[in-house]
Amino acid sequence: MANKQTSWGNVAEWYGELVEKEGTYQKEVVLPNLMRVVAPKHGDTILDLACGSGFFSRAFAEAGAHVIGVDVAKNLIAIAQKGKPANIDYHVSPATELGFIKDASIDKVVIVLAIQNIENAQNVFQEVARVLKPKGSVHIVMNHPAFRVPKRSSWGWDEELKEQYRRIDGYMSESTVKIQMHPGDKPDEVTLSFHRPLQVYFKFLRKAGLLVRGIEEWISHKSSEPGPRAAAENKIRKEIPIFLYLEGVKQ
Repeated sequence: MANKQTSWGNVAEWYGELVEKEGTYQKEVVLPNLMRVVAPKHGDTILDLACGSGFFSRAFAEAGAHVIGVDVAKNLIAIAQKGKPANIDYHVSPATELGFIKDASIDKVVIVLAIQNIENAQNVFQEVARVLKPKGSVHIVMNHPAFRVPKRSSWGWDEELKEQYRRIDGYMSESTVKIQMHPGDKPDEVTLSFHRPLQVYFKFLRKAGLLVRGIEEWISHKSSEPGPRAAAENKIRKEIPIFLYLEGVKQ
């Protein structure tokens, strides 16, 4: 079972409301891009791993797919179950233990903003490969591991050049970092983030028999309020991606 510190279950209500709000990265950046690359349709069976409160599962279901949503946090699944359409089935389970799903029965697997919170990512990809049909695909969205390194990356301001920049103090070394679940409140409620350089994910996918077929880098949709640094901030947002998308295909 997953370490309880990696679960968002104890902030389920807050997180469930957060992803539904206008202006969030999930709604404004991840969702439209994900719908484009996954292209859910009638006849698809899609596994939404670490589905949380079902935000993306519902979007896939509305497009006509049959969706299986899985999350280790029973509180999040309880929220997802409320008013769910008939073409979604939810399960409480770690992403590494999918015995209730038959071999080679899934067309597409989606893992959104979760793989960096799962300790045993290699086993996740092994399970993904098992349940995928031949030529089935896995779609992974993560915080960009090259630019959003927990506790080792930050924004900086060059006063002489009047430019904002991204400072990276470490990348190649893997690390486990405690992240406050609810920024600004309840400092004792934390989850664990597992930083891995990009090559580690490629190795995990290869070992599972999954070939990387697609890669994209997604930027922020936000704009700064008018001010002396607004132009520089808006410029750098278009240069430094915040999310990395990988598509793997089962051989």
